[in-house]
Amino acid sequence: MAMVPTKEGSSMSYQCPILTPTNYPIWAVKVKSIMNAYNILEEIKPRGLGATVDPNKSKHALAFLFQAIPEDMVLQMAGYSDAKQVWDGLKTRYLGVDRVRTARLATLKRELEGLRMKEGELVDDFTTKLTGLASKARSLGHEIEEKELVRRLLDSMPKSFLQIVASIEQCFELDSMLFDEVVGRLKAYEERINGPIKEEDTRERLMFTKKEKEENHVCESCGCGGSSQEDLGRGKGKGRGSGKGQDGERVQRDKSHVKCYKCSEFGHYANECPKRGKKEEANLAHYEDDNEPTLF
Repeated sequence: MAMVPTKEGSSMSYQCPILTPTNYPIWAVKVKSIMNAYNILEEIKPRGLGATVDPNKSKHALAFLFQAIPEDMVLQMAGYSDAKQVWDGLKTRYLGVDRVRTARLATLKRELEGLRMKEGELVDDFTTKLTGLASKARSLGHEIEEKELVRRLLDSMPKSFLQIVASIEQCFELDSMLFDEVVGRLKAYEERINGPIKEEDTRERLMFTKKEKEENHVCESCGCGGSSQEDLGRGKGKGRGSGKGQDGERVQRDKSHVKCYKCSEFGHYANECPKRGKKEEANLAHYEDDNEPTLF
């Protein structure tokens, strides 16, 4: 970049940006800023009928533009004697004619309308995308106002940001709110919800998970749900043939491993033995009433 000295009495100097095939939007902003500092910006602006041209300023503006473009382009623009002609020629070449510019602008508007922040995406990353599209639209002649940019940002937030978005809309006047202020409040909220988990919150989550596992426990032997060793102890001797599942329905237990002490056969308890007599059945019923069952 070439150094452009400022007026006498000032120690500041500007770096003159050089135009490339891909940097025209940024180059145009920088060039206009420097020309405005030298008070020669009006030489490249549209002129009204009867407007006079300052020859001295026009020469300075033309010299500055020739210094800011590549050498091969200087030869192509050498026939122009007015800075505005050079500026308009560069704009037409890099932005295209009005039809091309209109098509590009329509594409950018669709991108802006469809832009949405994804869950887990950082606020900084999303605002960079949004402001980048706004800058491209501005370079094509479409100026997006601050209040419109603020509303687009708030409307693009994901569900996890609905609380802070609603608070901003209710507590502030969006038409007068600065874009950077909204970004700052969204970032503060992001830090809050993504901050470190407190120790007591971790303990509560672990206790809840343990309790949930105990409530949903299923016995591997009988398929009963919600049972524990304590429950089995309290229920000893009752309902040995079945139990309750998770849905409250009776579940038939597997008795293939149960051996009857009456007939020594497997598959049933003694009180279910088909070979016992009536007297034995009465004695067994009395025996079970004392809560002293015998299992083998």
